[in-house]
Amino acid sequence: MTSTTHLNGQIIGRAHYATRALLEGLLTTKGTTFHEAVALNAVADRDGEADPAALVERMTGTLKVDAATAGAVLAALTAAGLLRELPGEGARLGLTEAGRGLQAGIATGTAELAARLYGDLPAEDLAAAARVLNAVTERANEALATT
Repeated sequence: MTSTTHLNGQIIGRAHYATRALLEGLLTTKGTTFHEAVALNAVADRDGEADPAALVERMTGTLKVDAATAGAVLAALTAAGLLRELPGEGARLGLTEAGRGLQAGIATGTAELAARLYGDLPAEDLAAAARVLNAVTERANEALATT
């Protein structure tokens, strides 16, 4: 493994792909995909129910997919019985019991992965990395918005 103290896209990419491979392994054991997990987490973050348009917006912004892809993920989760349309005014989707269970299992597994990967790193290093990566993400999003 090559070590360097100069942060660049290669280092960020290697960390991303190594971490993503671990996460994909976890998601495979749960019978779900990365996009589905992002959608379930987005609903859970909104107390278990959300406006589909807000979910599509979050997914397109986070995953850099088009609205049709995000909508297809929500439709697949609904067809699988993990999300359901909620009664009342306006379109709302909510987690089903199965959806809550799956999302909780994903959250637990993800927390365990994070503890393995980050648990012994100094808090000040993690805070600095978070600041830098958030700044890089913001700049990349601004660049994408102009293209």
